[in-house]
Amino acid sequence: MSGHSKWSTIKRKKGAADAKRSKIFSKLIKEITVAVKDSGADPDGNPRLRVAIANAKGQSMPKDNIERAISKGKEKDAASFTETTYEGYLAHGIAIYIETQSDNTQRTVSNVRAIFNKYSGNLGTHGSLSFMFDRKGVFTVPKGELDQDDFELEVIDAGAEDIELDDEGFFHITTLMEDFGSMMKKLEELGIEPESAELQRIPHETKTLEKETALKILKVIDLFEDDDDVQQVFHNLEITDEVMEEM
Repeated sequence: MSGHSKWSTIKRKKGAADAKRSKIFSKLIKEITVAVKDSGADPDGNPRLRVAIANAKGQSMPKDNIERAISKGKEKDAASFTETTYEGYLAHGIAIYIETQSDNTQRTVSNVRAIFNKYSGNLGTHGSLSFMFDRKGVFTVPKGELDQDDFELEVIDAGAEDIELDDEGFFHITTLMEDFGSMMKKLEELGIEPESAELQRIPHETKTLEKETALKILKVIDLFEDDDDVQQVFHNLEITDEVMEEM
């Protein structure tokens, strides 16, 4: 299983915990609200909102929550969020890329910097690590009753670069960033709701650490993810099978 497929599996397992689920719902609600504020409340004319709703459904968010988030985004006095990225290195040379949405960027950068400083990391300048990652579409789709061969042919036609079927019955599909929309359209045509559909930053190369060291790094990554302003965290730590077993 590739690194981003393993990371998707880890995120899914984290989401099963009630404490994590509330955090995930909070981030999904924010994304829906921002999408509505940016481009309107009609999913048919707002691809970003359509993806946000699909991700919310993939996490079993109640329909009422989704509708409230859309209504919140339509309010004139809805908070305005600034989207910012932060890049840097954690201990042992692990590169990390953090995407945030915040109504107070001073608070956000202060929180992010504090975690870097406390755990021997180094916050870099904007764009300093962009050469290490490619931005790609990553889709997680439950296999269910799908015929694997037929399904793979369909998504290859829509621009799939890579397709993996994991041991838990989920397809992980990777596309170029510019093929993200066509893949969403293809899944809609097939009547398939992905569990998640995201633009992720995929590292060109990963770095392997000894198990205990890797688990310590993942705990720091958790601290970033737990911040209310942080939407996504990407890194180049290799998630080995040994590390997966401990999570």
